[in-house]
Amino acid sequence: MRTPASRRAEHAVLRLRVQPRASRDAILGWQDGVLRVRVTAPPVEGAANAAVVALVAKALGVAPSTVRVVGGERGRDKRVRVAGLTDADVRTRLA
Repeated sequence: MRTPASRRAEHAVLRLRVQPRASRDAILGWQDGVLRVRVTAPPVEGAANAAVVALVAKALGVAPSTVRVVGGERGRDKRVRVAGLTDADVRTRLA
């Protein structure tokens, strides 16, 4: 079974399902092993990706520079790397 956040070296990788152009920015929670996220930004010129990075960083209490989209840049299903946190850290902070 795949985990929603996995530990690799010194970073965690989150699997996200993003809804762009939402009415508000929000993290909805875990569903089927994927973190559901809504952002108000449109999926144009990386605006939604930047909004996802900012939202995830704020929710985890880390600097935005430690959060990076590493997969799915052009789709709704994304992989986001968070440097300096473990899988357990991510689950605790997003609970």
